[in-house]
Amino acid sequence: MLTAAVRKPESMSDLTERYGERLVVEKLDVTVTGDIAPVVARAQARRPVDIVVNNAGGGVIGATEEMSDADIEEQIALNLMAPVHITRAFIPAMRERRSGRIIQISSASGQGSLPTSSMYHAAKWGLEGFSECLRQELEPFDVFVTLIEPGGVRSSFGGNLKFASAIAVYRDTPAGAMRSLFESAGDELYTLDPQKIAQAIFEIATSERPPVRVTLGGDAYEVVQNAWQSRLAFLQSQEQLARSVAFDD
Repeated sequence: MLTAAVRKPESMSDLTERYGERLVVEKLDVTVTGDIAPVVARAQARRPVDIVVNNAGGGVIGATEEMSDADIEEQIALNLMAPVHITRAFIPAMRERRSGRIIQISSASGQGSLPTSSMYHAAKWGLEGFSECLRQELEPFDVFVTLIEPGGVRSSFGGNLKFASAIAVYRDTPAGAMRSLFESAGDELYTLDPQKIAQAIFEIATSERPPVRVTLGGDAYEVVQNAWQSRLAFLQSQEQLARSVAFDD
């Protein structure tokens, strides 16, 4: 039996029709922290939950100055705090059973960054750090945490992007160019097949020892590779300075 917790249960009508009683749909706004525990309790009462997938997410496009307080709070609540709270709710039962898989849907944006997405990056980078640490905490109990870092998936994500109120001074800057790209982008920006992504995640989640991170998509691979190479080169250029600040003794 599967449980899908979604903000709009009607969006699951095709799957409920296909899978019938094997799929239970719960209504949940993951940003409302107090509503998480009852949904988790009902899911676990139906049957022990073996795999948790934190997939909720969304983006706000705009320079940081253009974002409202509500934009900022929403991005952190949805993309970081929600998976943190949901994950924590499932940990005790998985730890006691000494079995479980926690799949965090991160992004190539959890490793690289672009102007106009600072709050999305902040949340995804936070999710990466949280999950990497949690992996080390839970491995002794045979509970494995895995970060999935996809590129542009052809799903409803792109169509649901929100745009902060524009400030004219940013129009001719990298932030303005990136905003224009997202405003006009079609399927050419989202080249990854969601069914192939889902199959890859299933195989990873059901493997004996899932990896800490999985990057999916050629676009994502290039973003992550460039980010790591750039950071490593910059770190190595500072080795002498880094080692110079210790006590002389």
